[in-house]
Amino acid sequence: MSALLAIDTSTSRTSVALIADNQVLWSEFEDGVNAHAEAVPRLVQRALLINNEISRVIVGMGPGPYTGLRTGIAFAQAFAWARNIELTGVCSLDAIACTASEYIAATDARRKEIYWALYKEGKRVNGPHVNLPTEVSGTHFVGEGAHKYGLCADATYPEVSRFHLLSLVDQPMYLRRPDAVPTVER
Repeated sequence: MSALLAIDTSTSRTSVALIADNQVLWSEFEDGVNAHAEAVPRLVQRALLINNEISRVIVGMGPGPYTGLRTGIAFAQAFAWARNIELTGVCSLDAIACTASEYIAATDARRKEIYWALYKEGKRVNGPHVNLPTEVSGTHFVGEGAHKYGLCADATYPEVSRFHLLSLVDQPMYLRRPDAVPTVER
């Protein structure tokens, strides 16, 4: 049975899952903001023990920090290229599910900010953006660290079984200017 391999490194959590026939066959994650490079191959290796017949790779394109995103995207690109299979990028916030008719998916952007997007009936209608939590208003917040902002009871992160329904992204979503800038721009 052919499966999809889903990889997301847009937060401090490295997530990998196998999906077949719209069912999650296997999923696992490791936490560690600086551990993506070690965690992705380890988790993918475990996934391949469950099912080695991968037909497509789906990768979270952010929003997220530069290093974490590049790690997951580069691994996904190399894996797809080596197997000559399709690679699809998705907005990582789109993978956060909630059954509320309107909700805000949010993840920790560090610097006391959140990455967020507004969803209606499961479709993204605004965002993604990066703001202070106090600058964002909504009825239901879901996602990593959502307990800080209010939580929809049936939220999950990441809800990788929905990846096939989501809008595609062809470039990483960096919502901030880089921290490092050339001296002449300072």
